[in-house]
Amino acid sequence: MPEILIYTTRICPYCIMAKRLLEQKGAHYTEINVDANPGLREEMEQKSRRRTVPQIFIGERHIGGFDELYALDKQQGLDPLLQD
Repeated sequence: MPEILIYTTRICPYCIMAKRLLEQKGAHYTEINVDANPGLREEMEQKSRRRTVPQIFIGERHIGGFDELYALDKQQGLDPLLQD
C-alpha cells in the first residue's frame, strides 16, 4: 500500500469524513495537523497549491480534498490506488 498523507485541522468535518473513508478501506495514513504549526500549513499549500483542508496525497499523487476523494471512490478509482 502506498504512503498516504492527509493534512488536517482539528475542527474540520471534511477531514473527519476523509479519514473515516480511508479507515473503511483499511488504509493506513499519516495525519499532519496544520493547526499549531504555520510551517506545516505552508508546506501543505506548496505541495497542493490549495489552502483548504483536508489535502490528501496517495503516494506522489495529489488527490485533493474530501470531495475529490469521495468522487474517486464512487468512480471505483480509489481501491486501485490503495493497492499499488
